[in-house]
Amino acid sequence: MSAFGFTSHDHAACISAGVAQAATACQAAGLQFTPVRRRVLEILLAEHRAMGAYDVLEHLRREGLGSQPPVAYRALDFLVKNGFAHKIERLNAFIACTRSGKDHAPVFLICSSCASVMETTWEPGESQLGVAADAVGFSVNAVVVEAMGTCPACRADIGR
Repeated sequence: MSAFGFTSHDHAACISAGVAQAATACQAAGLQFTPVRRRVLEILLAEHRAMGAYDVLEHLRREGLGSQPPVAYRALDFLVKNGFAHKIERLNAFIACTRSGKDHAPVFLICSSCASVMETTWEPGESQLGVAADAVGFSVNAVVVEAMGTCPACRADIGR
């Protein structure tokens, strides 16, 4: 399991790989990967935390890429719809997908102290939920888990 949200890593490589993967997927699907959409994805990849649309808009405004909320919302909607980002419902915020291009059930581990977010996956069919659903003939199509807690760095700070 990757812990990009909770560990130090090469952000430049992370951003580059995520943007390249999205650009390739957009080209293959005939989708427009506009400069604003690209920049929003870069912002999400760089932050590794839940970001509201207005946080993203502030970045765009400072860079001269737009100052009206629809600019951010349209880009975020595109990224979510095409699997390059996720919306974290509990926080009404967004995060770049660390597994874009792969069908998965995301699990978000959200630090309530520093707002870092780590995405991992869960296999619903192999869990108690999957077993319970199978027992009553229910077919699970999608599952999103959002867990609030404390990341390793914040736990270490608390222990000091």
